[in-house]
Amino acid sequence: MDEMPYSVGEGPATRVSLSLPEGTADAIRRRVGKREFSAFITAAVERELRGQILDEYLADYERRKGPVSDQERERARRVFDEVFAEEGQWPATS
Repeated sequence: MDEMPYSVGEGPATRVSLSLPEGTADAIRRRVGKREFSAFITAAVERELRGQILDEYLADYERRKGPVSDQERERARRVFDEVFAEEGQWPATS
């Protein structure tokens, strides 16, 4: 696997092609305006990536240590979000 030169949220902006249903695109434009469209999509994608990374960590933990209760899973999510907000850096991705 190629090593990424930038971590999630880092590096210069790059253009990508993105297809969305027109209704979804219109809803985003109405909510944030045309100028903030890309920032909105970026924030949504980064939230999704952060959730997937946490899910991978929890799955690895469960393979090694056993099941995690719903309460423990929610606490892990809160701690993960708090640490992410304080650190301002992304955890290592697989």
